[in-house]
Amino acid sequence: MDKIMLAGMEFYGYHGTLPEERALGQRFIVDVELYLDLSRAGKSDNRDHTVNYASVLRLVESIVSGRPCNLIESVAEAIAAAVLERFPVTETLVRVKKPQTPVPGHFTWMAVEIKRKKP
Repeated sequence: MDKIMLAGMEFYGYHGTLPEERALGQRFIVDVELYLDLSRAGKSDNRDHTVNYASVLRLVESIVSGRPCNLIESVAEAIAAAVLERFPVTETLVRVKKPQTPVPGHFTWMAVEIKRKKP
């Protein structure tokens, strides 16, 4: 299956279980993969036969910057459900990274990754 990848999208949100995370917010990094047949778009060179990347970015931004969730698992689920509902894809992979997780230790980020299919 072909795929479109949007990697390293950065947004500010208020997700987390700690009061400081909800009050101060933090940066989130999101990767989304969209699985669909791209042969028609490749042959026609017509953007109407593919997915508008800017529209996906705006959708993801509205979710990450929108209603706070306790868990990044919930953020990832919301993104996956919205992508599957609004775009002509058969499957999506969503990765939500939290670089400033308030956990003692040295790390680049902590993340969740989910893959969902259209029913």
